[in-house]
Amino acid sequence: MAVAACFFTASLPNNTNPKLINLRSFHPSSSLHLRLLLTPLPSPLFHQHNNHRLPLSIPCSFGGDGGINHHPPPSGGGGGDNRGDNSHNDDGDSAEDKNREEAMMVLAEGKQSLESLPKDLAAAIQAGRIPGSVVSRFLELEESRFFRWLMQFGGFRERLLADDLFLAKVGMECFVGMFTKTAAEYERRRENFFNELEVVFADVVMAIIADFMLVYLPAPTVSLRSPLARNAGTIAKFLHNCPDNAFQVALAGTSYSLLQRLGAIARNGAKLFAVGTASSLVGTSVTNALINARKTVDKSAAIEVENVPIVSTSVAYGVYMAVSSNLRYQILAGVIEQRILEPMLHRHKIMLSALSFAVRTGNTFLGSLLWVDYARLIGIQKAQEEHKELTA
Repeated sequence: MAVAACFFTASLPNNTNPKLINLRSFHPSSSLHLRLLLTPLPSPLFHQHNNHRLPLSIPCSFGGDGGINHHPPPSGGGGGDNRGDNSHNDDGDSAEDKNREEAMMVLAEGKQSLESLPKDLAAAIQAGRIPGSVVSRFLELEESRFFRWLMQFGGFRERLLADDLFLAKVGMECFVGMFTKTAAEYERRRENFFNELEVVFADVVMAIIADFMLVYLPAPTVSLRSPLARNAGTIAKFLHNCPDNAFQVALAGTSYSLLQRLGAIARNGAKLFAVGTASSLVGTSVTNALINARKTVDKSAAIEVENVPIVSTSVAYGVYMAVSSNLRYQILAGVIEQRILEPMLHRHKIMLSALSFAVRTGNTFLGSLLWVDYARLIGIQKAQEEHKELTA
């Protein structure tokens, strides 16, 4: 965390000789500068040089508060109660003013104006909610026709501004998901893999549908949402101010309380429950259609293969995504990638992408193993041996 440097005016008592200033009376602490701005006195403390009077600037340090109000700089990690706190920097300007100045300087260097930007981004700049680094990233992404088209959608724009590798991570997840989940199904079922092929297919279909949302929803974002109306409910306002990822790094001038970060887990959990339930309904419906088609062609399969329970499987998968998947992907995106890998390898994008690929592959495989165990634990899926014992 950067240490704030403060400038302030010190006045001398009337009975103090300005030529005698005891600097030992000041206590050492963080790097502050005492700038003595003295009005002309009979015996002014000025250096005479070519008949010009120059003010004396004395660098020194102070300990304690000494009656001075210290304003800590905005933290990148968040943790406060206000989403757009009015912390002041060393010049007395608010963090919002500093962000606004930086953003406008970047626009000026890029020969862009606020009118050329999307409305939500322009409003965020005017409000001082985003620093110049975000605007710089936006201008870089705008150079690509594909990214320029993709950033027309607000959700993608917020995520690409927070992570320029977001789209690559989506591709990793969806591409690897099908293979790793199939491998995990085989690891758990072994010789029963082909006997339970319909169930395996349902699991893979559900995974592919859900993989995109598992990357999209918990991804860290640069919030460009406009404030809610004053008559909005308390819960709506609270959820609106929660981050998209519970562990994401807050921008300068922005902070999240512990309650808001817990709210992010609950909000994403509700969304992933809906996504998991819906994707499972599609997957199990397709699976049952294939089972019925197989029974029609192969009469011997009518006894061995049973339809997959749609409602119980869908609800169970929704709960699994809301709890297990939600927590794993929040930690993956907000802690492992943004707080650990990105700071170390932000200048080495290829290595960063490779490590992200490896971590996400392991996480996807682990999720598949956990789902098979969870499904068998609650009884919505049974191993082929158990099924034969029950039907014998």
